[in-house]
Amino acid sequence: MENSNKLVVIIKDGLEVGKAMNALSFVMLGFGSNVISKSEAKINKYEDAEGNIHNNISEMPIIILKASSNKIRVIKNKAEEMGLKYVDFVDTMSIGTYQEEYDLTKTKKDEELEYLVLVLFGEGNKVKELTGK
Repeated sequence: MENSNKLVVIIKDGLEVGKAMNALSFVMLGFGSNVISKSEAKINKYEDAEGNIHNNISEMPIIILKASSNKIRVIKNKAEEMGLKYVDFVDTMSIGTYQEEYDLTKTKKDEELEYLVLVLFGEGNKVKELTGK
């Protein structure tokens, strides 16, 4: 199914695990809440041998990659040009309160931001063109 949708997460290479998990949590929450539908994300429920239900798990594989901050920026910008869906997280989003983060982000140009995580979704061939995966 080469033309099926793909979901890829790109994490800044060398990012400390705690910061990576924090950034990933924020982008996945934002991504899942508004960017794609449950049907696009292939959300399903799993049932164990005792009949317990484990809800809201995607059937789709999530590919995890590493890249430099600049490479993440380039992929995000190309994804936008290609009409792919994405959510990104930059360094200014983890410095304090929401208001402090919001205010600081507004003072930075794109090239001044350090990209930490990008979640990317769309047509498999287009995603593969950007990520090689």
